[in-house]
Amino acid sequence: MSPPPAKFAKFARKKAKPRTKVKRKDPIYIDGVRPRPMYVDYKDLELLGKLVNRQAKIIGRRKSGCTAASQHAVTSAIKRARFMALLPYVGE
Repeated sequence: MSPPPAKFAKFARKKAKPRTKVKRKDPIYIDGVRPRPMYVDYKDLELLGKLVNRQAKIIGRRKSGCTAASQHAVTSAIKRARFMALLPYVGE
């Protein structure tokens, strides 16, 4: 296949640079150790505030760096805090 004509050169795809994966620390772990039992306090608004975005949506595992078990605990804590009116259901 021939290269694209010169007039379309600015639209030609550029190769994406490979990104290095950064291992994120789980915010629930205490000093790098998993708490047993896995429990997130719904009254800890400082931690829960970091795990929701400006629209008050729960941040996913890929962005937060949580494991599946800790993300499940975070989700239930956020939902409990919302029900108790400590966190908003809807952001700005």
